[in-house]
Amino acid sequence: MASPAAGEVAIIGSGLIGQSWAMLFASGGFKVKLYDIGQQQVTNALEKIRKEMKFLEQSGSLKGSLGAEEQLSLISGCLNIQEAVEGAMHIQVNPPYYVPLVELVPHPETAPATVDRTYALMQKIGQSPVRVMKEIDGFALNRLQYAVISEAWRLVEEGIVSPSDLDLVMSDGLGMRYAFIGPLETMHLNAEGMLSYCDRYSEGMQHVLKTFGPIPDFSGATVEKVNQAMCVKVPDDPEHLAARRQWRDECLLRLAKLKRQMQPQ
Repeated sequence: MASPAAGEVAIIGSGLIGQSWAMLFASGGFKVKLYDIGQQQVTNALEKIRKEMKFLEQSGSLKGSLGAEEQLSLISGCLNIQEAVEGAMHIQVNPPYYVPLVELVPHPETAPATVDRTYALMQKIGQSPVRVMKEIDGFALNRLQYAVISEAWRLVEEGIVSPSDLDLVMSDGLGMRYAFIGPLETMHLNAEGMLSYCDRYSEGMQHVLKTFGPIPDFSGATVEKVNQAMCVKVPDDPEHLAARRQWRDECLLRLAKLKRQMQPQ
């Protein structure tokens, strides 16, 4: 039996996101109560966690210093939300195991010490917390994601590139560097520092940005065109989608390994 770290964690919801959080906290040695409204949901979640942890252990990708069985011994299901949160030092809902970013968004009345404690907790279980200083629709990640999606949609809608080629622009272009450095550091490195970059390229960037169109409505002929292209690559039946998601997650695992090896200088 594993010796749990100080404190217990309650996970509200036993879906994919809840399962991922349960695995992360168990990897850090925390005792976890996984709550959901039905016994079958909890039973299924615990079984999926067991299979996933065994797979991760066999592939050398299991996080933490404990083995899979030790981590599994720390996770239990719970059907009573009061019981789940009783005595918990932390209550959690989002996001998944394969992407380490966590956006910490405090309420105006949240004590700074609470944010600091949560930040440290996220680091302890191997996540990458960021502080969002005030609440804004979509927070940071989704706002960046939606900006990319919006322009991607316009480029396809206006016939500039095909849907499949558009995805290549990201996966074999921007995404290659953005897996390791963000857009601001990219600017800094693509010239003799940030001041040099802005001096050289700000006029050109502003010119291009002024050509951006209105917010797409994500409907009509374009959605049919994009859907057809996506279904050629990955048919939208459950079996094909599940297989492609598994492939994606395995790619993320390998990328995570590489990122750990390539520590910042």
